[in-house]
Amino acid sequence: MRGTDHDHLPCAQPGHLGPAEPGQCPRAAGATLMHARAHPVVEGVRSLVSSPLAAIMNLAALAAFVAILKPLIEWGLIDAVWTGDSGADCPPGSGACWAFIHDKLRLIFFGRFPGPEQWRAGVATALMVALVMASLTPPFWGRRLVMGWAAGLVVYFVLMAGGILALTPVPSTDWGGLPLTVLLTVFGSGVGLVLSVPVALARVSRLPVFRIAATIYVEAVRGVPLISVLFMASVLLPVVLPEGLTPGGIGRALAGIVVFFAAYMAEVLRGGLQSLDKGQYEAAAALGMRYWPVMLKVVLPQAFVIVLPAIVNMLISALKGTSLVVIVSMMDLLGTTRAALADPDWIGFYVEAYVFAGLIYAIMCGGVSWYGRRIEKRFVSAREHKN
Repeated sequence: MRGTDHDHLPCAQPGHLGPAEPGQCPRAAGATLMHARAHPVVEGVRSLVSSPLAAIMNLAALAAFVAILKPLIEWGLIDAVWTGDSGADCPPGSGACWAFIHDKLRLIFFGRFPGPEQWRAGVATALMVALVMASLTPPFWGRRLVMGWAAGLVVYFVLMAGGILALTPVPSTDWGGLPLTVLLTVFGSGVGLVLSVPVALARVSRLPVFRIAATIYVEAVRGVPLISVLFMASVLLPVVLPEGLTPGGIGRALAGIVVFFAAYMAEVLRGGLQSLDKGQYEAAAALGMRYWPVMLKVVLPQAFVIVLPAIVNMLISALKGTSLVVIVSMMDLLGTTRAALADPDWIGFYVEAYVFAGLIYAIMCGGVSWYGRRIEKRFVSAREHKN
């Protein structure tokens, strides 16, 4: 009778269990669950055709994408000219003339920096990028990072300027291309971020003198474009500062970029300060903490985490804004690209030049954005883990 009672079960059932007891067929249940879960590709296709309107819109978008991508591939890859000594090697009916980029690659990347010494500019730029990445990685924070920046800056300027250790001297007027773009972005946004902290604190201060002064500075800078600030820095600094203390072209450009982005970052940071719960301030005051320990250890770390996406956006804006330093006779990446077009052997290849420069800017901006999202997720996960 025991065997008869279990003959109707869908799988083998131990004899001591009743036929109505659940959960006796784990393999069957697992198989059913596996069949119930569709493949991610299948789920993606289903979401694209979830309704007739969605299917029509997605198919139209796909057709437009293919229609745009096909001629771009033909122009940029299939029909492109990759080698050549002059513009004569790129006939009018051909595709992109990447031979122009190949011939002018060093000029675009390094500008007037001496050819045999361009390795120094490349190493110095890589060192600067490595220091920035270390600064955005929490495990590296501490005294070692400060010492690393101090040593790194010394090595950077020794490599760029030369004059010691048997390195050929290179004046700052010959710095250009990608190294100059990275230099202006890192120092301009970095120093601007440091100066934005006291400005933001002054904006939310209870003391009218500091609050009004910070408000006037921020609103005055935000009311003019960056190119105007750069022009005023290049014209006013030689007039205001005594002779002998006037900075060169790079110094004037950095001064304008710092003043401009410090005002914008101060407003971003002020938003983060105002978004914090007042209980943070009250709890710190109840513990008897003074103003600066409260700000440095309690308030500012939380505010920076909140406004991190906006700060990343400002870094990208600073990176693209460096192209305006041509107003002070500096040749950044975009300036060296324009200089490459002045060669009489390569006349008229504007599309290839600006597409290549745009790709470099896109890679740099995309890298900054990706790294910023990664750091933001790390901060958010750490805060959720603590909670």
